[in-house]
Amino acid sequence: MSGRGEGGVISLRGRRTGQSRTTARELAHLSDEAVVALVERSDEQALAELYRRFGRLAYGLAFRILRDDALAQDAVQEAFLGVWRAAGRFTAERAKPSTWLLTLVHRRAVDLVRREERRRTEPLQPETEPAGAEAADEAELATQRQAIREALRRLPAEQREAIELAYYGGYTQSELAERLGQPLGTIKSRMFTGLARLRQDLGEDAHARFGPA
Repeated sequence: MSGRGEGGVISLRGRRTGQSRTTARELAHLSDEAVVALVERSDEQALAELYRRFGRLAYGLAFRILRDDALAQDAVQEAFLGVWRAAGRFTAERAKPSTWLLTLVHRRAVDLVRREERRRTEPLQPETEPAGAEAADEAELATQRQAIREALRRLPAEQREAIELAYYGGYTQSELAERLGQPLGTIKSRMFTGLARLRQDLGEDAHARFGPA
């Protein structure tokens, strides 16, 4: 899923999931600082509004650093997860919300650059593996598949439906919007939320299976 400025919402385990106390129309008239304050109160729609305002800008910064679409989307995703976790530490007197967010994006992008550099300098593994390694790999894959199925079952029905139709049914987001009778923005928001939850539950397993949210 592209992170280029479309609205999305995130829910994480370990914090109370906010009910939608504000509508998109109401949020559109709030200042950036007020939206961050609502994010601190676990308002998912507020995070969606923040993503709508700054998602494209955040992606542009990440891409300039990483020069890779998937990695740039990953950096943006991680930055918005950081906003969700740390909104209570935002101080308006020190920086604007946009500056704070872009700082998070920059840090995450630099971290990814360093990670990729380490990967390129790691020595190649031997071509042959010990006996039994293939069976162990199969067992690990089976465990990962089971974990993914369980994580999908824990998603709200509308998020699970969108993700399963997209990744297992091969539907594009536009096709999903038509099939489900929902606005395209709603479909993107559902997938963003669901993938964020999968990333939280599954970590790198979700990244490998579904890619950046």
